[in-house]
Formats: sequence, structure tokens, C-alpha cells
Amino acid sequence: MIPFDASGAFRPKAGNHELRRLAVRGAAASVSASGLSLAAQVISTVILARLLTPADFGVVTMVTTFSLLAASFGLNGFTEAVIQFEEIDHYTASNLFWFNSGAGLILAIAFAAAGSLLARFYGNPLVAKVAAGLSVGIFIALVSVIHLAFLKRAMRFMATSTNDVVGRVANAVVAILLALRGWGYWALVAGIVAQQLSVTIGAWWLCRWVPSLPRRTGKTGAAIRFAAKVYGGFCLAYSTQNIDNLLVGWRFNAVALGFYKKAYDLFALSCSQLTAPLNNVALAALSRLNQDHVRFRRYLANSLGMVAFVGMAMSGDLTLVGKDMVRLVLGPKWSEAGRIFQLFGPGIGVMLLCHTLGWIHLSIGRPGRWLRWSLFQLAATASLFLLALRWGPEGIAAAWSISSWILLVPGFWYAGRPIGFDVSALIAAIWRYAAAALAAGLTTAAIIRGTPFWHTHSGAAAALGATVIISTLFVTLYLGAVILFHWGLAPLRQLASLLRELAPARKETMPVAEAVGV
Repeated sequence: MIPFDASGAFRPKAGNHELRRLAVRGAAASVSASGLSLAAQVISTVILARLLTPADFGVVTMVTTFSLLAASFGLNGFTEAVIQFEEIDHYTASNLFWFNSGAGLILAIAFAAAGSLLARFYGNPLVAKVAAGLSVGIFIALVSVIHLAFLKRAMRFMATSTNDVVGRVANAVVAILLALRGWGYWALVAGIVAQQLSVTIGAWWLCRWVPSLPRRTGKTGAAIRFAAKVYGGFCLAYSTQNIDNLLVGWRFNAVALGFYKKAYDLFALSCSQLTAPLNNVALAALSRLNQDHVRFRRYLANSLGMVAFVGMAMSGDLTLVGKDMVRLVLGPKWSEAGRIFQLFGPGIGVMLLCHTLGWIHLSIGRPGRWLRWSLFQLAATASLFLLALRWGPEGIAAAWSISSWILLVPGFWYAGRPIGFDVSALIAAIWRYAAAALAAGLTTAAIIRGTPFWHTHSGAAAALGATVIISTLFVTLYLGAVILFHWGLAPLRQLASLLRELAPARKETMPVAEAVGV
């Protein structure tokens, strides 16, 4: 893609009908790529969990808790600025590129220098070495931010999704090969850097744009201020999602953090497979509807319904089969992670919904409101973590689920005020799915309690059998409850229509796009 024409104006533009088509195709590409990324991540997790120790994962997590925040500078900020601004020109984009790249170099050097401080904080000398290794990836990641933002603004989600999959595969291949050669935690470090390098090379190849030298345009300051607010909100949200790692690593040790992190990764992976592929698609589509509040609210309500449909099912099922699934995926030496993962399960569905709050704040151009909400969310969640720390990693996992349920209604009340999307609209969109998941989960537990399927299984075959049988029973009951609460098959038809629309063979996109409110 060449993003600018000869006059320096952004070239790819879409009308209303084209927007519908691109939004649905973008969702299809993103979800498909997410499935491939999930496969790569699951395969690498299964293999690496058997080649490396919990301490290896723990020491790398101690550093990535901070390094991923630095590597996201600009990716969360300038991306939204490029997408959300009505007009973007070549010279303003060039200024943003040089600003972001310069900040990346400074952050990389500062992070490497701060490694010794992190090592003293955690009481683990290996942390300093890992910090030096990961600092290289920080700069590499940041030089691709503007190129990726152009692709997303043009809704080229097939290209960006493919690029992400290639990066994930590069991570898995490099980490596994080096782990087989006995590199230990360095295998994980090298895999992360390889992924960042792969994504950056792909971004420059897909978006054929070379920035010009900086020059004054009168627009750069506004873009930087917008990006700063977005990144501030992201920092607070990121801190909320990672302060648990910080507390577990500080209060306990690398081994305990390794168990906790693996359980959290499976929990977060379950969440991200639905929302992460749709984040940029939803932001791009909603940003173009932010002046039409009626269509905006309709699109949002239908999207929340679909997220709740899938998310509440995942929440109930993974709560029931969590221990067996962890044993099956990671192996018997990770049984402690299974106990932790089971406590994350009740919060999966509601956390998926909480992740969509950013769609509202950013698409209507209110990053300041997102920043303020994120600050409140951080304070509330951190308080619960501190209270739960006495119960160890299991207490932190339970606090995650509790905090998500507590913050759901206040979060949507605050986010929806500027567009008239009130709490009643949220409840109307999701309550039937939450009730269906609760009813199906309790009924499934009552049926299997006292049977051999209720207990944690030591063998992989027994764990697989229990997972399949319990999941089949729960899903059957859940779908039956959904039909009952809706007095019909409407949600199943809506989901089926959307899945058909996402299939490459379909050409006509208007009906389903209208069905989800675009």
C-alpha cells in the first residue's frame, strides 16, 4: 500500500457502503488470523512448558511486565491518532514517525540501564540480563508503529493480521529451537525479539512509505497530545492488568510467578481471541459513526451481545474444565497453575465486555475520559489485589474475577454518557447470556458432581476425555438456556449470519453488516 497521493493527502478512503464491506471483511481476516495465532501460541506453549521450568517463565515475566509497556509506546497512542483524525498528511505523519522512533531509542537505552534496579527490586540477578536483551526489541517495535497505523486506517486488516501471525510463528519457532538447545530463559527472550523484528519488517514491506525529514505543519502538536492521552489511558489499563505480576513476583519468587503467569496467559488468551482481533476493526468502524449516535448505539449494543454470547460460554466452560485443561496443555508439573486458572474462569466473560470500553472512548474522540476511567480502575483493582495478596496467587486470581464484575456497570455508565448509551442498554444486551451461563454451569456441576469426571485427572487421556464430555454437556445446556431466555433462535441466527458473512465465499455483505449495526 502507498498511503499518500502526489499532493501528500491520505489516499485510501471508503464511503458508507464500502465501510460496511471493509468492516466485515476486516473482522473476518482478524478472526481468522487470531485462530492461526492461537494455534501457534498453543503449540509453542505445549512444547515450551515441557522444555523449560516455571522459574524460566517467571524471570522473563518479571521483565516483560515493564518491557511490553515501553514497547507499546506509540502503538497505543499514535495508532489511534492516525485512525481517528479526519485528515492526516504525509508531513505530519513523518513528524510522528521521527518523534516515535526517537522516543523508542531513548526508552530502549533507559530500559537496559534500569535492569539493575529491577534486579534489586525482585531480588533476582538474572533480571538485569533479561532486561538488556529485551531492550533491543523495544526500539525495533517502535519503528513500525506509523506504518501499521496507515494499514489499519485504510482497513487493510488482512495484511496486518497476516503480519501478526507471521510474527507469532517466528516467536514460537525461535523459542522452541533455542529451548531444545538448552538456552533456558534466553529462548523466551530471543523469541520475543524475533517476533518484534518480524512484525517491523512486514510493516515496512506492506506499507511502502518512507518518511520525509521533519517540518512544521501545525498539526503535529494536536496529534501528539491526543496520542499522549491515549497512551496514558493505556498505561493505566496496562498497569491494572499487570500489577498482579508485579505483586506476585515481588512478594513470592520466580517459581510462583511462573505458575501464576501461565495460568494468567491461558486466561488472557481466552479473552484476547475474541476482542483483540476486533479492536481495530471496531475502532475504525465506530469512528466513522461517531456523529450518528443512533447507529452508533445500535452497532455497539449488537456487538456487546455477540461478545457476551461467546464470552459467557467461555467463562462457564473454562471454570468447569480449567484444571484438566491446564494439565492437558502444560503437563503434570503445572498442576498448581490449574488451580489458579480455575479462579480466573468466572471473570472471562465480563472481562471481554470491559475490554470494549476503549471502543467507546476512543471512537468518539474522548481519550481524556478513558484516561480518567483507567485511573479509577487501576486504584480499585490494585486495592483488591493488595487485600487478596495474603491468599497467594490464588487470591490474586479470584480478585481479578471479582474486580471485573464490580467495575462492569460503572465503566459502561461513564463511557456511554456522551452518546446516550445507558446502563439499561448494556443490561438488555447481555443479561440473558450471563443468566444462561450461570444456569448451565450450575446444572452441569450438579450432574457431574460425584462422577469420575468431577476430579482432576493425572493422565492426559483422562483429562482430555473429561474436558470433552463436560464441555459438550455445558455447551448443550447453555445453548438451550439462551434459546429459552430469548424465546427463540434469534441470537443463534444472528451469530450464524455473521459467521457466514465472515466466510470468504460470500460476496454480498450488506445484510449482515446491517444486522450488527454498521
